[in-house]
Amino acid sequence: MEGLLDQWLWKEEYWLPPGVTWKDIEIEGDRYPLPRDLFYTLPLALGFIVLRYIFERVIAMPLSRQLGVRDRVRVRALPVPKLETFYKQNKQQPSQSEVLGLGKHCGLSQRQIETWFRQRRNQDRPSNTKKFCEASWRFVFYLIAFVAALASLIDTPWFWDHRECWQGYPKQPVAEAHYWYYITELGFYWSLLLCVTVDVKRKDFKEQIIHHIATILLIGFSYCANYVRVGTLVILVHDSSDFLLESAKMFNYAGWRKTCDTLFVIFALVFLLTRLVVFPGRIVHSTLVVSLDFFQPFFGYYFFNALLLVLQALHIFWAWLILRMVYKFVFMGKVSRLKSLSVEKDERSDEESEPEEEEEAVEEEETSWEQRKGALNSKLASLANNCVLNNLTNQRNMNSRLPKAR
Repeated sequence: MEGLLDQWLWKEEYWLPPGVTWKDIEIEGDRYPLPRDLFYTLPLALGFIVLRYIFERVIAMPLSRQLGVRDRVRVRALPVPKLETFYKQNKQQPSQSEVLGLGKHCGLSQRQIETWFRQRRNQDRPSNTKKFCEASWRFVFYLIAFVAALASLIDTPWFWDHRECWQGYPKQPVAEAHYWYYITELGFYWSLLLCVTVDVKRKDFKEQIIHHIATILLIGFSYCANYVRVGTLVILVHDSSDFLLESAKMFNYAGWRKTCDTLFVIFALVFLLTRLVVFPGRIVHSTLVVSLDFFQPFFGYYFFNALLLVLQALHIFWAWLILRMVYKFVFMGKVSRLKSLSVEKDERSDEESEPEEEEEAVEEEETSWEQRKGALNSKLASLANNCVLNNLTNQRNMNSRLPKAR
């Protein structure tokens, strides 16, 4: 098995520039990348999942109560076995024909069927406390990772001059701090991918999956090919804005609107600067153009830059969402609910559409219908009373005229 991997997966022409072998990057007395190091990230990911479980229950949930996070009280759907079976099998809004068919089988009206499905979907939607706990866990990790990485990178020459990322490549030793930064980040993203089925699903759920997979491939490949220097800069740029978004989510769920709006504006500025200016203008330019001054292009060069361009496409998509929210904030006077960016990101519902908007829209529709119904009933009652009074008055007038006629 190991021989097969060496023959097909670890071919030197896939990972290293022409004329460079695995033995060439081995540096005596210093740490250098070894592909087997990546296997350590899987048990580390499981450790992150356990640590997150403890953190959310010991720290995040008490903190949510202290900050005033409140969960909406939702009406539970009545137990109807046939409707429950259909809901579990389909997990979606039934069509008009399906509603009529279910109504005949269950002996319920169309409106009762639609109300049941709406209430049943509301039961599965995550509470604000769950969202707050998830955001607080990511906030703590991203903040610690960013501060630690910045402290270890700020004194390195390639932090200021990106040509230093390729000086002496691939015979570049890996510092202990940068090794653990890589392994920790990769383990964390593995944990996010493993928990994707239980985390809060948001509008950009598919984009988040693509982002996690691209990030895992990018970190893993760049470590094996000893792209560690430029790889640490890529991770640092992403962590610089992620903790701001998660903090804005936390205060959004707690109802601290002004604090949430302030943090979101700061996040938007940092995100647009780092993802649309620094990342493509400095990092991608360095990997695409500057690196060719030091080695000839090979498969790993194209693969690594393709993954970076996938991330940049996601950055443009999320920047468009952010600018829409900034537009609402500036011209409408408020920031709407934080969506999923990543990008968790806020955000973020258990379906691909925002749940609260659907629920509120239905509630507003029902409220307006009840108001119209009440107004209509009052008018009908008034009209009926007027008709009765007119009939009584006419009858009295007729009775008073009868004696005179006789």
